[in-house]
Amino acid sequence: MDRHREEPELKAAASEQQRLLDVQALDTRLDQLVHRKTTLPEHAALADLGDRLAALGDQLVRVQTEESDLGRELSKAEGDVDQVRVRADRDQARLDAGRVSSPKELEGLQHEIATLGRRQGDLEEIVLEIMERLESAQSQHSELAAQQERSRAELAELTARRDAIVGDIDNEIAQLNQQRATQVGSLDAAMVELYEKIRAQQGGIGAAELRERRCGGCRLELNNVELGRLRDADADEVLRCEECRRILVRTAESGI
Repeated sequence: MDRHREEPELKAAASEQQRLLDVQALDTRLDQLVHRKTTLPEHAALADLGDRLAALGDQLVRVQTEESDLGRELSKAEGDVDQVRVRADRDQARLDAGRVSSPKELEGLQHEIATLGRRQGDLEEIVLEIMERLESAQSQHSELAAQQERSRAELAELTARRDAIVGDIDNEIAQLNQQRATQVGSLDAAMVELYEKIRAQQGGIGAAELRERRCGGCRLELNNVELGRLRDADADEVLRCEECRRILVRTAESGI
C-alpha cells in the first residue's frame, strides 16, 4: 500500500512549497550556529584552564601550609639554640670568672660546656636544614603564584575571546530568527506545522528539494514508479519522500 496515500492530503501553492526550502535553509544555518556556539574550542580550553587554576590553588594551599608549619618549626628550633647558647654562655662566664674552685666541679663544668657546644652545633644544623626547606617552599610558593597569575590573565583573555565569538553568533541567530519569522508567517500554517513535526523527527531536516530525481533529504534516487507519482501529482499537493518521509519540494531541477 502507498504510505503517502495513507496520510491526509495537504495542499499549498507551489511557490509556498519552494519558499519552505528557504525556511529550511535558515533552520539549517541556525542549527549550525547553535552547534558551533556549544562546541567552540574556547569552551574546552576554558574548562582545562579552570582545572589548571583549581590544581594551582590546591598546590598553593599545600605549600602555604608547609611554609606555616616550617615557620613554627624554625622558631622552635631557633628557640632551642638560644636556650642552649644562654646556658653555655652562663657556664662559660662562671668558668672565666674563676668562681669554681673544686677540681671535680671544674671538670664537670668544662664537660657541660663541651656538651652544650656539641648540642648547639647539632641544633644549628637542624635550623639550617629547616631554613633550606623553608626557602624551597617559599620559592615554590613564588613560582606557583606566578603560574596562577599567568593562568588568570590567560583566563581573562580567553573568556573575552569566547564572549566576543558567542556575541557574534547570537547576533546572527537573532537576525536569522527575524528572517525566519517573516518567511514562516507567509506560508500555509498546516504545511509549516507538518514541516516542524518532521524536522523534529528527522534531525533538523523537514523539507528537501527533489533534485535530479534524488531526494535532498535522504539522498536516495527515486525509482520510476515513484517519479511517475510525483510527476502526476497536482502542483499544489504537498508531497512526501517514500523513504525518509520528509516534505519533497519539486523544482525546475527535479528531473521529472
